[in-house]
Amino acid sequence: MPIPKPLSLNLSETERAELEKLVKRHTVGQQIALRARIILATAKGKNNCQIALELQVSRQMVRLWRERWLQLHPLPLTELSVEERLEDLPRPGAPARISAAQRCQIEALVCEKPEDSDRPISQWTGREIAAEIIKRGIVPQISARHAGRLLKRGRSQTSSDPLLADHQTR
Repeated sequence: MPIPKPLSLNLSETERAELEKLVKRHTVGQQIALRARIILATAKGKNNCQIALELQVSRQMVRLWRERWLQLHPLPLTELSVEERLEDLPRPGAPARISAAQRCQIEALVCEKPEDSDRPISQWTGREIAAEIIKRGIVPQISARHAGRLLKRGRSQTSSDPLLADHQTR
């Protein structure tokens, strides 16, 4: 029984140029760059096995991104950019309990000095920041541990000064 030939894919010059730019860009995530390489190899007429061997990924992954690209191909690039076409779809699960706006408020709070909030400390701790988040009504409840994780994740983006003490609260 012959193996079915995968669907062919023709890229416009703009699509090809955008994909090649993504592959070469230093700030793009590695998964996006890998998916761009898959699409470029697909457009060269390679089959899923060849691409999987060349890029050291599974055939299923190659098939998935070939099919996903073909499904989104009719949409103009003005509606859905090349990079957006290569992003993960939303995953199932519980929705986030902290919105983007609330996260911004929390990140702004961590940039403030604890003394400005009448806190008798020099650096934020998970317990202190959680208490201040609740006091300000940003969220109705948050554990000290979760507040500390949010702050550590956002700390490098908000300030170069270590505003959160790096000790665990219990």
